[in-house]
Amino acid sequence: MAKRTDRGLENREIVLDILMEVLERGSFVHMVLNQALDKYQYLDKADRAFITRLTEGTLEYLIQIDAIINQYSKTKTQKMKPVIRNLLRLSVYQILYMDRVPDSAVCNEAVKLAAKRRFEGLKGFVNGVLRTIAREKGTIAFSEPWLELSLPQWMYEMWERQYGAGTATAMGKAFLKDKKTTVRCNLQALSRELPGISPEEAWERTAESLREQGVEAAPLGDGLFNLSGYDRLEELSAFARGWIQVQDASSAMVGRLAAPKRGDYVIDVCAAPGGKSLHIADLLDGTGMVEARDLTFQKAELIEENIRRCGFENIRAVVMDALWEDEESVEKADLLIADLPCSGLGILGKKPDIKQNMTQEKMKELADLQRQILSVVWRYVKPGGRLIYSTCTVDSMENEENARWFAGNFPFEPVDLRPALEPRFPVESLKEGWIQFLPGIHPMDGFFISVFTRKNA
Repeated sequence: MAKRTDRGLENREIVLDILMEVLERGSFVHMVLNQALDKYQYLDKADRAFITRLTEGTLEYLIQIDAIINQYSKTKTQKMKPVIRNLLRLSVYQILYMDRVPDSAVCNEAVKLAAKRRFEGLKGFVNGVLRTIAREKGTIAFSEPWLELSLPQWMYEMWERQYGAGTATAMGKAFLKDKKTTVRCNLQALSRELPGISPEEAWERTAESLREQGVEAAPLGDGLFNLSGYDRLEELSAFARGWIQVQDASSAMVGRLAAPKRGDYVIDVCAAPGGKSLHIADLLDGTGMVEARDLTFQKAELIEENIRRCGFENIRAVVMDALWEDEESVEKADLLIADLPCSGLGILGKKPDIKQNMTQEKMKELADLQRQILSVVWRYVKPGGRLIYSTCTVDSMENEENARWFAGNFPFEPVDLRPALEPRFPVESLKEGWIQFLPGIHPMDGFFISVFTRKNA
C-alpha cells in the first residue's frame, strides 16, 4: 500500500510539472504531456491514464476551478505562489471530478507535495482550502453559463451572439466530454501489403488488427474509427505499418470535398503534421504528387515522419513560408489546400490550453494573416483548378467572413457543396460553397471548409 501511495505522489508531481510548464511558461499541453509520457514509459497503463486525465481535466475545468478556489481562499489564485496555485488546481479537479481517490487522500497528497516542493509554511493553507472545498462541494453552483462550461466569458458570449445560447451551450458541453482518438485508414499502405484488397476489406482488416491488440475501434464510416483502450499509439501495429493516420472526421472532409483526380498536382501550403496531405495522396491512389509545405524544418520533419511510416511515394515535404511568393508554382496546382493557422476554437476539447492563451486581439491578427496568405497562394491554382480554404475554428470572422472576402476579391467562384453533403448536412451555406461543423451539433471537431474553383477567364 505504501508503494501505491508513493506512486500516487509521483504521478501528481508529474502533473504539477506539466501544469507549471503549460500555465506558467506558455508551452503547448499536447507537446508537454507527450514528452512526459515518453519520459515515464516505465509507468504502467493505469498511472499513465491517471496523469493524462488529471492534466487534461485540470486544464479543461481551469476557469471553473479558479473560481471555486477564489471563493474559498482569501488569497486569490493570481496572487499565490505558482507551485501552490497549480497544486490546488489539480487537487480541486480530483475532488470534484475523480471519484476513485477519496477526498481525504487528495488533501493529504497535496500537503505532502507542498512540503516536498519546500513550501512547509503553506501546508496548513493548502490543507484548509482543499478540505473546505471537499466538505462543501455538494453546494457549489454557478450563476453564469460560461462558468458552468468552464469557458472564458468573452468566448461564450461571442458564440451566443453568433449561434444562439442553445448552440453555445451545446459546444461548451461537447468540449468537456471524454475524447476518443479518431483515425483514418490509409488504403495505399494496406494495398502495398495486401494487393487487390478492397476499401471495405481494408477497413475490416484494420479493425481486426486493432482489436487483436485490445483496442476498441468503433467504425464511423468511410474508413474512420474512434479508438479507445490503448496506451501508446506508437505501439499499435496498424499505426507502425502506416495503416492508420490520426485525423478527425471533420478534417477528413477536406479530402473528400477536394475530390482529387488521378494524376493531380496538389499543393498544401500549411501542411504539418500532414494528415490532410496524406489523405489526398491516398485518394490519388499512388498517382500525381502532393507537395506538403510548411514554415520550418521541424514541421517539415513531422510530415516526413508520417510519409516514411505510411510509405507513400506520391507526397513530399518542403520547407516554405506561405507568405513568400513562389513564382515557380504559379498556375501549377490542380488543387491547393489552404488549411491555415487559426484560433483553434473548434478543438478546445483536445487542446484546452487554448482557453487560456487565445484572445480576441489574437483572433483578429490570425484573420488578417489568413487573408495575407490567401492573397499569395491563389496564384498557384490552374484555371479550372480548386482551392480549399479551411480552419479548425468556429469563429465567423476567420471563416465565412474570410471565405466571402476571398470570393469577392479574386478570380474564384464557390463550389456548390449540396451534391456532396446533402442530405446528411442540410444547411443553407452549402450552396455558397462552405460548411461550418460545430461540436455538440455535429459528431466531430469544430471545423470550417470552403471550396472554390478558379475561373477560366
